[in-house]
Amino acid sequence: QVQLVESGGGLVQAGGSLRLSCTASGSIVNIIAMGWYRQAPGKQRELVASITSNGGSNYADSVKGRFTISRDNAKNTVHLQMNSLKPEDTAVYFCNVKRRIIAQVDYWGQGTQVTVSS
Repeated sequence: QVQLVESGGGLVQAGGSLRLSCTASGSIVNIIAMGWYRQAPGKQRELVASITSNGGSNYADSVKGRFTISRDNAKNTVHLQMNSLKPEDTAVYFCNVKRRIIAQVDYWGQGTQVTVSS
């Protein structure tokens, strides 16, 4: 099993910044990617950004140029730097870890609320 601890959510005004962090512990071998998803009220959960073990990153079009994902492999931690935040970024943000054992297994954090006021 993999345990994920998230931190860094909160309330910020539009145009502001927040930094989310997520640290993985437990059975942390064979991790192929770490990332962040978000879910706004009444909407489906969507990918925000992800980063592979080799450092390759992927972003949702809506956050490109504003958000930056980074990873500290030694600390099994992934960060999401969010700049120029918009009210539409308001959501619960979930840390995600993808691990390949035989098949791919997804692990999720408990979620952290990000609220951007206009």
